[in-house]
Amino acid sequence: MTIPSKALRVLIIVFLFTCQLVHAQVKLPRLISDGMVMQRDAEVRVWGWAAAGEKVTVHFNNKIYQAITDAAGKWFVTLPSMKAGGPYTMTIEASSTVVVKDILIGDVWICSGQSNMALPMERVKERYADVIAKAENPAIRNFFLSTQYEFKKLRDDVPSGSWEPATRVNVLKFGAAAYFFAKTIYEKYRVPIGLINASVGGSPADAWLSPEALKKFPEQLKEAERFKNDAVVDSILSTDRARSRAWYNYIRQYDAGYNGTKRWYDTTYTATDWPVMNIPGYWSEQGLNNLNGVMWYRKEIDIPASMARQPAKLLLGCIVDSDSVYINGVLVGTTGYRYPPRRYTVPAGLLKPGKNVIVIRVINTIGKGGFVEDKVYQLSNANAAVNLTGSWQYRVGAVADPLPPTTFIQYKPGGLFNAMIAPLLHFPIKGVIWYQGESNTGRANTYHAEFRTLIEDWRRHWGQGDFPFIYVQLANYMPISTSETGWAELRGAQLKTLSVPNTGMAVTVDIGEWNDLHPLNKEDVGKRLARAAQHVAYGEKDIVYSGPIYQSMKIVGDKIVLRFVNTGSGLVTKNDEPLKYIVIAGADKKFVPANAKIEGNTIVVWNPEIKKPVAVRYAFMDNPQGANLYNKEGLPASPFRTDQ
Repeated sequence: MTIPSKALRVLIIVFLFTCQLVHAQVKLPRLISDGMVMQRDAEVRVWGWAAAGEKVTVHFNNKIYQAITDAAGKWFVTLPSMKAGGPYTMTIEASSTVVVKDILIGDVWICSGQSNMALPMERVKERYADVIAKAENPAIRNFFLSTQYEFKKLRDDVPSGSWEPATRVNVLKFGAAAYFFAKTIYEKYRVPIGLINASVGGSPADAWLSPEALKKFPEQLKEAERFKNDAVVDSILSTDRARSRAWYNYIRQYDAGYNGTKRWYDTTYTATDWPVMNIPGYWSEQGLNNLNGVMWYRKEIDIPASMARQPAKLLLGCIVDSDSVYINGVLVGTTGYRYPPRRYTVPAGLLKPGKNVIVIRVINTIGKGGFVEDKVYQLSNANAAVNLTGSWQYRVGAVADPLPPTTFIQYKPGGLFNAMIAPLLHFPIKGVIWYQGESNTGRANTYHAEFRTLIEDWRRHWGQGDFPFIYVQLANYMPISTSETGWAELRGAQLKTLSVPNTGMAVTVDIGEWNDLHPLNKEDVGKRLARAAQHVAYGEKDIVYSGPIYQSMKIVGDKIVLRFVNTGSGLVTKNDEPLKYIVIAGADKKFVPANAKIEGNTIVVWNPEIKKPVAVRYAFMDNPQGANLYNKEGLPASPFRTDQ
């Protein structure tokens, strides 16, 4: 078809005009958006994109700032240092106009690490119901980054995210530790607080290192280079998806609970021949071998008339790995992986007076499957509660080979820095709070080098000098034992990192949970981070900002005298009990329980059988639950070893 010349000219003009409009649109990074918090007492860069060679004018706080875009369309202006305040409005003009509203000037904190920093208030809402109900503070704002990875370049923006003020609804999405940190800091200084949460569950430290920093670690650098190849990434993703799909299809196809004349959750199915086992517990510890596949559980319970036909809450602790739960034949909830607490809502009308049947289908992919101990298992509402622990019927639905492990590409070296930290580097900050290390316990011997490098790397890229970097030392976890494996070693590496200038550490070895990687007490975590920040970031020199930290030792005859810093008003043991988890060794390095006596700000340690002691360790184990050395301000001592 031939287009008339006049019509062709019109099409060309429309096309060029459209292109001009598209290319002239002012674009801002997502951080620079409604509700943002900008760092006080610091020059602030405002940047974005427009057409090449275009003049951009920024109106802010009764002043005008101008820039010309470069050949790539990039531009920036620098705002002068400002005091805390707001709200303000910013207008950016070029061929188009963008207005950014409700801007506050305050303190901006990067909140990073793995799942314990990402874990939202929603996960701890039962524990902190009153705090959530009162969370109406527009001066505390949160910008949460979704998980992204990149290996080939440094990204200049994030694909999603917005600034949200603390409200009863919004706060459920705030990282819990970060929110308690911000709340404490705000209540102390009354300045707006902006939280930028760039955390990824399960992420190791090297995923947060820049390409330059990875050069110090040849193996990680090699891995990062490998993942620059899209074909490698695509192949891994495709293979993993195919394996997972085949595995789940297999257990679905051969699950006897789905393939008989009646499904095992059906109300008309009878289970008179099913054996019994206890919940909670793992089936490998109750006479069965580790089983990969499907296990079904069934229990008949009596519901009192006062509870019947009313909505209820079903709590099933934590289950390894995934579950689907039926009450009277109706699916009431499902969870796809092991860590979240099982909290299901039972709708009104489903429960009936007298006999009711709960059926749980559990899928275990590898290792120990079952129900985590020391959790709450009950069905309840305002009128009554039914305890669900104890004897349940069970039956194997399907058995399979272990599910092949998945490659978490976002955990590969450098991927998270490039995608989630690089876009933030132009944004001035007050400092960083960091909760990470669980994923490095398998190679704790290299953690100090990686973590120190990470701190130095981020400071170099931000170009703000040695800004405050406050981090959480790992909580106690796993069954109580005297083992000194990855968790103890990693806490030691974190303790050692206090030698890096302008750092602070929140000790949490007294608030973990042996059976949960994600302890619920995030309030004390946030408050202890805030205490450290008050000293390191806000210059509070007189505050007791940490528990006792081992400083040095001296051998005096057959005893060792330990000295500490951050002793506050004095060293104490909790409830004035003898010091726990203190051991001593001679030249053979065989550690045995020791006697210990607090003398002023020192501790004298000895064992009558060891005449020439050389080393002491305190709480240096994976889970020293009940470790009881504190200062009088109530802050716990960090575990330590003198034989570094």
